[in-house]
Amino acid sequence: MKSINVTDLRSAAKELSAGDSILLSGIVYTARDAAHKRLTTLIADGGELPFPLEGSCIYYAGPTPPMPGRVCGSFGPTTSCRMDAFAPLLYDLGMTATIGKGGRSNEVKEAIVRNGGLYLLAIGGAGAVAASHITSMEEIAFAELGCESVKKLVFDDFPLIVGTDAYGNDIFERNR
Repeated sequence: MKSINVTDLRSAAKELSAGDSILLSGIVYTARDAAHKRLTTLIADGGELPFPLEGSCIYYAGPTPPMPGRVCGSFGPTTSCRMDAFAPLLYDLGMTATIGKGGRSNEVKEAIVRNGGLYLLAIGGAGAVAASHITSMEEIAFAELGCESVKKLVFDDFPLIVGTDAYGNDIFERNR
């Protein structure tokens, strides 16, 4: 299993194939449906985004409240196709990768290929395991959205599987 820092993810994408397992470390942002709507409105209005899109990685997830002494509660992925209407724009504006569960639309896969990005899979149902690989969490935007607010996370060897690689190979298509 290859360890990769988020800052090296775009260059590493050229060497990864659908189905590869990786351990990801570095800064990752969360955004789900409501946050994506706000982000795209800010883009359309020429507003300032709460984090830089260039080289970014977005985890489609929202945590449960943390237990005492913990950074976050359970932090498993949500279904990625709910963000498919927004993802191509974000990839085209510099986002490197997204993390979630389930398949993606052809439009998202085309944007991944066009931009040399990745779609990474987190294991659904293993939110407590995922949380153990998050060393820092800070809410940075849209606090009124609760668990769907945008958060800045620090991953430490977060286990992931390449769902769609930079060449458009898709683990879901391959395994049909």
